[in-house]
Amino acid sequence: MFRPMVRTRQQLSDAECAEILQQEVRGVLSVLGDEGYPYGVPIDYWYCPEEGRIYFHSGRKGHKVDAFTRDNKASFCVYDQGYRVDGAWPLHIRSIIAFGRIGIVEDPSWGIEVCRRLSLRFTGDEQEIQEEIDRSWSRTLVFYLQIEHMTGKLVKES
Repeated sequence: MFRPMVRTRQQLSDAECAEILQQEVRGVLSVLGDEGYPYGVPIDYWYCPEEGRIYFHSGRKGHKVDAFTRDNKASFCVYDQGYRVDGAWPLHIRSIIAFGRIGIVEDPSWGIEVCRRLSLRFTGDEQEIQEEIDRSWSRTLVFYLQIEHMTGKLVKES
């Protein structure tokens, strides 16, 4: 069902893919948008390796929500900041792409916990996080990508 990577020498291990998902804070979620056009949107996330899920939050309405309500298949792409080898100009970038199906978090207590964990990636101010959750929870949708397939690779710009 999913294609194998062509350049297998550049392929990252599952552990390296998980590391990237745990270290980075945003990526691009792609869904099947209006009239069959792909729709990719930059979005913050929290990865839960124990569940094999990538969690997101957003407003309850919009293009993205309409798209994944129609067709729950999606992909999510994340790449790191990259690094340079001493004395060389090319940037080495590790990226992952995860494929799966989107689901909505129905349990409000878990949804609030997901929002808290996602927010902790940006600030350690628990009081500020709780105030924001209290202010916006009624307008918030928490959803996830259940990973079915994931690959990663290391690319050297040249």
